[in-house]
Amino acid sequence: MRIVETYSHLFGLEGLTVHKPKLWQEVQDVIANVDAESCKTKVSKERNRQGDMLYSPSAMNKAFSVEFRQNGWQPSRNRFYVTNDKSLMQQIWRLPHDEQKRIIEEHGQEPIGSYNQTDFVKDGISIEVQFGKYAFVAHDIFVKHMSFVTSGVIEIGIEIVPMKELERQMSSGVPYYERDLLNIIRQGHGVPNFPLILIGVAP
Repeated sequence: MRIVETYSHLFGLEGLTVHKPKLWQEVQDVIANVDAESCKTKVSKERNRQGDMLYSPSAMNKAFSVEFRQNGWQPSRNRFYVTNDKSLMQQIWRLPHDEQKRIIEEHGQEPIGSYNQTDFVKDGISIEVQFGKYAFVAHDIFVKHMSFVTSGVIEIGIEIVPMKELERQMSSGVPYYERDLLNIIRQGHGVPNFPLILIGVAP
């Protein structure tokens, strides 16, 4: 596959290329090593495209996973506790996991364990590869990446999505770079409030 477009939010790409150029090179190499044609395995059941061969999101996710893991990128979980008390949540959300539980229990409430998991993390960078439903991109950016940034696990988030030219050859409801670019820039310069790189890929 190839990188067609990149968008650097809050100087995410500039920070990565200056401070961690080897990681940026790894990301580029992984994308280049994914054989898109081997992922064209899904037989469409959609009425207007029935029988057409489409790119399979699961096959592409698996191909990316193999490549990233070979380069030392691993999934990571950020665990935390929640409760229904707004003021208590505001007090504890930045605290360590065990400390959150202790304080919730001290206030006589039940600590509800939860977590966010991101696809790949390495040396302060998180990556989400999103070929699923378009709504998942917002969850990746504003929940997953955000959670890891506020917890001090990462400094920069990377979101990899199809370009429109690839999305046209996939099932309906898949995200694409051009729409997600608009969704980010119309929030304004400071939202999300962390460095992010949006990458659009195609065969």
